[in-house]
Order: sequence, then structure tokens, then C-alpha cells
Amino acid sequence: MEILGDIWNAVIMGPMINGLVLLYAIFFNNFGLAVIAFTILVRVAMLPLTLKQSKQMKAMGQLQPKVKQMQERHKNDRAKASQETMRLYREHGVNPLGCLGPMVIQMPIFFGLFWALRATLPSTPERLADLARYLYPWLSPVHEVIPLNGVAFGLDLAAVSAANPLPFLLPILVGGSMWLTQKMTTMPAATEQQASTNRMMLWMMPLMFGFFTLQFEAGLAVYWIVSNVVGIVIQGFVTGWEPIVSLAAWRPGRLLPAPAKPSEPSPPPAEEAVAVEDDRDDRQEPGGGNRARSKGARRRTRSGRNRRR
Repeated sequence: MEILGDIWNAVIMGPMINGLVLLYAIFFNNFGLAVIAFTILVRVAMLPLTLKQSKQMKAMGQLQPKVKQMQERHKNDRAKASQETMRLYREHGVNPLGCLGPMVIQMPIFFGLFWALRATLPSTPERLADLARYLYPWLSPVHEVIPLNGVAFGLDLAAVSAANPLPFLLPILVGGSMWLTQKMTTMPAATEQQASTNRMMLWMMPLMFGFFTLQFEAGLAVYWIVSNVVGIVIQGFVTGWEPIVSLAAWRPGRLLPAPAKPSEPSPPPAEEAVAVEDDRDDRQEPGGGNRARSKGARRRTRSGRNRRR
């Protein structure tokens, strides 16, 4: 366990703490800007994996109609349906596990930043002494700015979100940005069960992380918000902005179908109109003779009389 702890400190904690302190010195001793710059650098470093994930998700979304047809064909044999689905993915070069790469890598960064924030913004002299052992001796700028001021944007980034003047601001921003991320990355469902799972995840994850943010350091919430925003922008350029556009175009009444307007009856053809008019004249003027008939019928009657004469 001690070896794992040394590896964790050398690979995760040391670079993160020195990176945050160095960015703090570069960005005018503003820890909020340092966290934002750190987040953007992390996302840029992960850009190849993020692009690969986005392309895999786009390819899986395009295959969903075929997957749905295959599952309908083998609806009585789930094992066969799963086997055929995986075969379809292999034929098109799609790896469902490839979508989890950036998420798996982000988790150590998330937990590392959680502890790095606590170590970088010590609240006691003892913790300030612990910070010194993480700083690289050859990186002089990080030693010149200690101790750091954790107040930025009117928030104490070293304190939990619930202790700040607006306790629910960061949780709402975290939940909202994660909801948009889920909306952008959710693939079309092939079955009703999958659609139900997508709806549950769309709301459960943002609510859960928003609730956890109340007990997280505010600096960690800033990291998560910026990371979600950058992820939404990348996803939009790769797979399109349709989810955001549909939300922007949404109106309260758009969920209800518009009432159908009564269609006006089309006018009858000319021949039918003449016949209807003749019938109407016959009803109105019984025994009206030639007056109730059309001109053509009257001409035909006259020609017949002339021949008889």
C-alpha cells in the first residue's frame, strides 16, 4: 500500500499541485483562473481520446436502426440478439467500450484534484507544512506565491459549496452542465427499456452530482463546470448541435400537437357542377321544360324536331 501511495503522489498529486500553484502565479494570483486554465489544459491533453469517444458514439447512433431491427428479429432469443449486435459493431469498426475511455481517465483526475485542492489551500500550519513536501525544489515560482489565496469570483474555492454566500449556485451549474452533457451524448434507444434507462440517466446523474457538490470544495465544482462546458463544445463540433438547437427552439406549447384546421371542401368538377345545377333547377321549377335543361340538351332537342319535320 505504501508503494501505491508513493506512485499516487508522484504521478497524480505532485504534478497537479505544482501545476495549480504555477498557474496561480501566472494568472495574477487568482486561484479561480488557475482552476479554469488547469481544466482546459486537462481537456486539451485528453482531446484525442475525447474525439475518439465522440466518433464512436456517433457511429453507434447511426447503427441504432439496424440494431433495433436485429433485436426485433431475435426478440425471443436475447443471447442471439446480443451476439448479432456485437457482430454488427465489429463489421462497422465500432467498439462500445471505446466510449468509456475519457470517463475512466477523468475519474483519477477528479479524485486527485479533490485532494490537491485541499493540499494546495491549507487551512492550518500543519497542512501548509505538508504542502511543502509536494512542491518541486527546482520550480522556484511555486515557492514564491505560498500561501495561496483561495477567494475568487466572490467564492471561497477552498470551502465547500454549501458554505459560500450562494450555496446552491454551483450545484445548479454543475447539475445543469452535466444535464446538457448527457443530452449531447445520449444515443438513440433501440428498445423501450433502453429509452427508459436513458431517461433515468439523463436526470439521475445531474441530480446526484449537484447534490454531492454541496459537500465538495467550490474549486472542484468550478473544475467540473468548465470541464462539462468544454466537453459540450467538443461534442457539438463532432456530432452536431441538434440537442442544443432543439432546446433553444422549444416553447411551452410545442409539446402539444397544433389543432387541425378544418379543410374547406374543394369545388366540384365542371361537369358535376352542371349536373347539380340542372337537378336544382328541376326541383325548383317542376315541368319547366327546356328552361330547366342545359343549352346543349335544348339544341339536341331542336335538331331532332327539325329532322322529324
